[in-house]
Amino acid sequence: MSEQQPGRFERGTDGPKVIMAGVDGSESSLRAAAYAAGLARRQNALLALVYVQPVLAAGAALGAPTVGTTDEIAEDLVAEIRTSAERVKDLWRMRWEFHTFRGDAYTGLVQAAEELTADAVVVGASESAGHRFVGSVAVRLVKAGRWPVTVVP
Repeated sequence: MSEQQPGRFERGTDGPKVIMAGVDGSESSLRAAAYAAGLARRQNALLALVYVQPVLAAGAALGAPTVGTTDEIAEDLVAEIRTSAERVKDLWRMRWEFHTFRGDAYTGLVQAAEELTADAVVVGASESAGHRFVGSVAVRLVKAGRWPVTVVP
């Protein structure tokens, strides 16, 4: 039997406390959020919904508006989530939070999971054909091996 180091975070002892889902407005990410909501409800865990605002340096260099666009996406996502939560509030009693991070999706989700001390991460499967060659965010999260990762189709 090993001793636990003082002050060290221990995962998985009493069930998940924080279930994190990455959302970006895509159909697969919204399915992932719904799946994560069901898990969080059954486990009486906090549902942390995370949107990672991409940093579009190339677009900004060309004069394209970037922050306003991603801020609007975040606002639309949280409005949609609030509407959904309001519809089921009498059936599902659950705690949830919405967080926004900046950066590329993988780095932002890793940062979010670390800061929120996520016990599990739920993401949607990539809808981009290019990820077959480069690797999707979901695959990179699984390979990181830091949390249980569920990929929802």
